[in-house]
Amino acid sequence: MNITGRENVGACAPEFLFASSKYPVSKVLMPVASGEGKLKRGTALALNTAGKCVILGTKETVKDNEVLATAAYILAEDVDATDADVTAEVYRSGHFIKNALVVKDDYTMTAADVEEFRKAGIMLDNGIVE
Repeated sequence: MNITGRENVGACAPEFLFASSKYPVSKVLMPVASGEGKLKRGTALALNTAGKCVILGTKETVKDNEVLATAAYILAEDVDATDADVTAEVYRSGHFIKNALVVKDDYTMTAADVEEFRKAGIMLDNGIVE
């Protein structure tokens, strides 16, 4: 069989991050705290008390109490914040699939996190709704 002129040039893998386009998508630049490591697009981010983004599920000590950083953004691009703070594009609004988001190991997103995202302008659903 002659297959001259036919070759596999590439592949397209669908990304299941957005649930729909019903809500406006807006991006801003935010600092990601040093020590967060290599983060992938779609990582759920929270704001720590220093105003920097950390992966959702990160705890910090505030006045001798351990508290969770507040859910706020979704990472729009891969970044490496292993050794230094980095400025990254983050989504501050949009409609996303909750199960596609990355959170800290051994952490499960709570109803309170979903509500904090909603207050920030990020709507979350369990699957594709459009």
